[in-house]
Amino acid sequence: MLSFPKLLPAVAVTILLSPSSVFAKAEPQVEAAVKAVYPALVRIHVVAEAGGDGRMQKQRASGSGTIISPDGYILTNHHVAGRATRITVRLADRQELRATLVGTDPLADLAVLKIDRKNLRNPEAPLPVAKFGDSSALEVGDQVLAMGSPAGLSQSVTQGIVANTEMIAPGGSMRLDGESVGELVRWIGHDAVIFPGNSGGPLVNLKGEIVGVNEVGIGSLGGAIPSNLARKVADELIANGQVRRSWVGLVAQPLLKTMDAKAGILVGGVIVDSPADKAGLKAGDVVTRCNGTDIAASRAAEDIPVFNRILLESPIGSVIPLEGLRDGKPMSWKVTGTAREPAEPREKELLAWGITARDITELNAKEMLRDDNLAVLVQSLRPGGAAAAAKPTISPGDLILEVAGKPTPNLAELVKVSAEITADKTEPVPVLVSYEHDGRSYLTVVKIGPEPDADKPGLAKKAWIGIETQVISTDLALALGIPGSKGVRITQMHPGSRADKAGLKTGDLLLKLDGSVIPTSRPEDSDVFPALIRQYKIGTEAALTVRRGKEDLVIKVQLDANPEGTSELASYDCKTLEFKSRDLGQADRVDEKLPDDFKGVLITTITPAGWAALGGLAAGDMLISIDGKPADSIENLKPILADLEKNLRSPVVLFVRRGITTRYIELEPTW
Repeated sequence: MLSFPKLLPAVAVTILLSPSSVFAKAEPQVEAAVKAVYPALVRIHVVAEAGGDGRMQKQRASGSGTIISPDGYILTNHHVAGRATRITVRLADRQELRATLVGTDPLADLAVLKIDRKNLRNPEAPLPVAKFGDSSALEVGDQVLAMGSPAGLSQSVTQGIVANTEMIAPGGSMRLDGESVGELVRWIGHDAVIFPGNSGGPLVNLKGEIVGVNEVGIGSLGGAIPSNLARKVADELIANGQVRRSWVGLVAQPLLKTMDAKAGILVGGVIVDSPADKAGLKAGDVVTRCNGTDIAASRAAEDIPVFNRILLESPIGSVIPLEGLRDGKPMSWKVTGTAREPAEPREKELLAWGITARDITELNAKEMLRDDNLAVLVQSLRPGGAAAAAKPTISPGDLILEVAGKPTPNLAELVKVSAEITADKTEPVPVLVSYEHDGRSYLTVVKIGPEPDADKPGLAKKAWIGIETQVISTDLALALGIPGSKGVRITQMHPGSRADKAGLKTGDLLLKLDGSVIPTSRPEDSDVFPALIRQYKIGTEAALTVRRGKEDLVIKVQLDANPEGTSELASYDCKTLEFKSRDLGQADRVDEKLPDDFKGVLITTITPAGWAALGGLAAGDMLISIDGKPADSIENLKPILADLEKNLRSPVVLFVRRGITTRYIELEPTW
């Protein structure tokens, strides 16, 4: 369900959590209606993608749907499943199955899914199917039932009445993927409350028929797409995988209050060079008859979708006769509809550029005041990516025209040219890019291709003793019974270090270094002892005067070179699964008290809304293996990940250590 800002759905009690709970109490008509449709109700879980920050961002979502065919076709909303890369449905009998997206229609906000019958527990058993009813027969006051899966929970039902049969979005239309849903849809308003997650579920009459597809919540009302429209769209999606509509380039609006016309709708505008323009229509004309249908006087925004639907549903290429008035005089026109393009072609991620981009339609080009649509639109930009780092930088909304002297009239060509340039390259390749910004032509150089590993200069090696310490302050010395003494106390031993092997222990008090008092007595002197050790040569021996309990000892320790710092450890940014990792360092092993034989790599960063985040991988996890192959170092991890990407393997099973236990994490990338 979609909700508009500040117009939230009212809270209501669900009257049904399971079929048996209502059948014993409900009125006979309600009971029969629930029995007719409830078994065909499904819960839908999806992983959806949308472009943002220069990458395709993933998110989980849930909604509802209804089985409308014995073959396993399911009707739901576009905003539930239209951008899904993975879909799982749960039937009313709790069977969970994978589903495929058959087709989707943003303009009507409808989508059709399909489950494979052979995956059912009993493939021979008939599927429960809900039937469509006639939405045009609904009247204000009729009782209806809204079915769905609120918040992805178990299927439920709410009851109410029809409040409005011609409801539209307040303040304008609702947009999905650039499409104005209100251009086509007038909702059935009802108070059978729908909650987030009910989107795509059926609105049912007391005959047990689908009369709407629930979509939005506006104030205390739910809004459903009429079943007559939904059935037509579903049939076409099942037959063709898409809905093809006519476009004429005419913008209609209600008659002005000053107009005394008894019929018709006002032409508010005509797009230049469109079929309507070529047919001679002009702003100010009043259309009273369209394709054989009389147009009643359109006095409100609710009347516009009725007229639009006549035009949109006319066969592509057919001649649409129009009749009307111009300055009070009779007029007639013949308009030949052309195929309507999607408002926004689907975007794609270009990792080498650090952008998401899409094609532009002919209408997009007109809106940009361009002569053609031979360009690629930059939809989003990754901060720090190749396009963002260019001087001048490329920005969202810019149009890429040429790369390395080769035209890029569409996204497919840009992908092809980029692949040719970066093939077999190990470092970014600078290329000359021609692009448009705010209608002006620019040139820039973009370094596209694999990003080189960051240059990590090694730190100068110094002597290191392999212990962590705290300063023996004046107060601490007094409390320990050694008033006036200076030095440090061992707080942690690095297992396997020279100090450990020499016999030093946590809690030992170190008072002298090679016979000299360790000059520390204040907490802020914490770096004095490590600094004294760093002045020694690696491999030399240091004699420590140690107080252990009441015993004074002298323990000699050979000094090692300091282990690699975090910044020096090998790391890898896995852009496809969207996580960063590095080798384990000495500090990691000490902090996590890892056994000496533990091998793995540390997950340092998880990209929000990425595949790793979606699967539950977390920063701080220690990756042990991928699909059973040991990931014991960054050096060994890289070829494993390269093989996954090459063979497009999904799902991918990661075995990780998290805290004091281990777990398996399943990632399901759409390569």
